[in-house]
Amino acid sequence: MVTKCNICTLEYSNISHFVTLVPRLEYSANLLDEISEILKKKRDELKKSNKSFVDFDDIELKAIKLELTVSFSLEVLTLIKKRTKKISNVNSIPVVLPTTIPMIRTISAQLFDIVPHCSQKLSELSVHLGSIVLDSATLTKARFDFSQSNEESSIMLNEVKLMVDCKISKQYPNLDFFKVFNT
Repeated sequence: MVTKCNICTLEYSNISHFVTLVPRLEYSANLLDEISEILKKKRDELKKSNKSFVDFDDIELKAIKLELTVSFSLEVLTLIKKRTKKISNVNSIPVVLPTTIPMIRTISAQLFDIVPHCSQKLSELSVHLGSIVLDSATLTKARFDFSQSNEESSIMLNEVKLMVDCKISKQYPNLDFFKVFNT
């Protein structure tokens, strides 16, 4: 026996969006892992090559700045990974992800000259996550305050920067840390 079903195209559209969110989230998580691995290797290389520094000239200071930037980027990615793991359902996406996108764009810009391949992958990641955020907002009828998201991401970036600065400062105790930023 066949019954007539009245399928609303909007509901059908929402179902198709929901179905496409999961693979895109998984792809984004894999991309995030891939970028993190590349940056871990780069950071470890920099740490190893910078380990022998005792007296700091301009070349060595540039190498430490490079290590600082890569370490900062890696810590931001770690924070983003933690945030993405908080996604439990479609309703949590508009709450969790909007602050991550400006953070990703910030580190992508910082890595552009250092690790261009990672910068490109980060740009791709921000596009994917942005589309996921918008699609999930469509499904959940969420609203965004972009200035709030930018402010939250700025606060998080500052916290990570402070943490990384402390780590690098401890790693190179003979370094006049203020000299690194003023050269």
